Amino acid sequence: MNELLAQLDAVWNQLLDIVSALVIPDWGALIALLPVFLFVFVIGPALTIAVLVWFVYVVRKPRPKVTIEEGVRRAGVNEDGSFEFPSGLPYCLRDGLVYASGTTRCADCRNGLTVSCPMCGLGRDASISTCGNCGLVLKVESRTRVMRPAGPPPGGAALA
Repeated sequence: MNELLAQLDAVWNQLLDIVSALVIPDWGALIALLPVFLFVFVIGPALTIAVLVWFVYVVRKPRPKVTIEEGVRRAGVNEDGSFEFPSGLPYCLRDGLVYASGTTRCADCRNGLTVSCPMCGLGRDASISTCGNCGLVLKVESRTRVMRPAGPPPGGAALA
């Protein structure tokens, strides 16, 4: 019986050692692991959320859909069969063609082109740059860039 009590006492002491290791931690070892816990539970999730937000923004951000239409194109047609011309661009009423800004003659029929004023909607000849009704000056310049030669400006070097 004495031997049985010694066995139970040894089991009980082992159980108390295991429980004491869990209940009373080694604070020095836990403080040494604090940077690891900080990285795993704070910085890691914050970086993950930031990368996910950035990815969602890049995927879903609005992108402009701009196309520059140069040259001649067909005008749109209304329900009643008449042409629908954009305001501010020269067009040929006879052929139903819309031309690039600055064009004054139709390439097919050689007639003068017409422009609708973007401000008041009045139609006028494309060679006239000012609207006779509202006074809007519709002068569109070419998009070509002029390259200047390298060197000092005309008239000599810059003033010192």
